[in-house]
Amino acid sequence: MKLLTVAIPCYNSESYMEHCINTLLTGGEEVEIIIVDDGSAKDRTGEIADRYAREYPTICRAIHQENGGHGEAVNTGLKNATGIFFKVVDSDDWVDRISLMKILNVLKNFEEEEQEVDMLIANYVYEKVGMGHKKVIRYDNVLPENQILKWDEIGQFHIGQYILMHSVIYRTDMLKLCQLTLPKHTFYVDNIYVYYPLPHVRTLYYMDVDFYHYFIGREDQSVNEKVMISRIDQQIFVTKTMIDMYELRRIQSKKLRKYMLNYLAIMMTVSSILCIRSKKKENLEKKKELWQYLKQKDYGAFMKIRYGILGQTMNLPGRSGRKVSSMAYVVARRLIGFN
Repeated sequence: MKLLTVAIPCYNSESYMEHCINTLLTGGEEVEIIIVDDGSAKDRTGEIADRYAREYPTICRAIHQENGGHGEAVNTGLKNATGIFFKVVDSDDWVDRISLMKILNVLKNFEEEEQEVDMLIANYVYEKVGMGHKKVIRYDNVLPENQILKWDEIGQFHIGQYILMHSVIYRTDMLKLCQLTLPKHTFYVDNIYVYYPLPHVRTLYYMDVDFYHYFIGREDQSVNEKVMISRIDQQIFVTKTMIDMYELRRIQSKKLRKYMLNYLAIMMTVSSILCIRSKKKENLEKKKELWQYLKQKDYGAFMKIRYGILGQTMNLPGRSGRKVSSMAYVVARRLIGFN
């Protein structure tokens, strides 16, 4: 059995997928790399995946499927994973080789000492085109380093410090037992990937290493603002899906409950600001309907989010209020460094 399975969703990725795969090959026989060709038709993605499977038959596997979107590619990777732990790396991103070896040593130690850890967290780096300074998202102010923790032992996350797909490695059995399944043909499902499993995570572990390099800057990238506005319906769908998952007052751990509430607040904020910045009347109606949806589904969460600082900023009245909301978003984007 492999120690770590890494799934790489690929769709017309010939320009960058090799760099991603090569950084993961550093892990050698401890790693299983599942390259999921998600119906690529315009380039050599499938051919490249097959070549790696031939050249590294004990490490790489190539799986070809009809196009199902990022979520379905992750589903396929998880379904076929044989590793004790599971990680998703997008094909235009990469990992730090030295950090990978450090993480593998820690994962191996967990198994040798029979210590069950459900989620390992590491830092990630924004590799944003045009930015000389690379912003590192770390968690040393929130999570004690190199300790097995429970949720009640974590600190308070600040804005911009949320646990994203880039920062997590899960225990494979835990993901399968909680029946994690991401929607097909939907963008932004990485939010579901790092939200739905949380109440099922009993133990977590933090390593202060800059492991994952998150590339931002392609014009067609899903986190490009113009692209996100054009896909606002999918952003709202994912947000509603997350609202439907849990009634947050029933989450037992107070600190986990607060973290999940704050994550949901960020999702509501992103959906709201995209509707505002689109400057389209129909999208402003969608924003209003989304807040009403939250109110009907989880009134307690609605009250805390709507009348918190983010909720109030996103719901300032009138055209002038929307301008203030938009300006606040621009300032936050520059300060935090997100797209």
